Amino acid sequence: NGEAAHPGNGMMSALMCASAAQVDSQYKLALELGGTDEGPAGQRGPGFYAGYFRDLDGNKLCFCHFG
Repeated sequence: NGEAAHPGNGMMSALMCASAAQVDSQYKLALELGGTDEGPAGQRGPGFYAGYFRDLDGNKLCFCHFG
């Protein structure tokens, strides 16, 4: 986004899930536990389903499923 890199900007960790349903449930839980939305869970392209959020420290994370 053009801003200086720091723990919440310039890096993202992706956590693989076994299904799109698991992405949905994990993404929902992350928000319930205080995470902030960075892109709701949904189809992102052919064979890629993901939900993006920031944790309480501001780190950007993604739950995703390929298939």
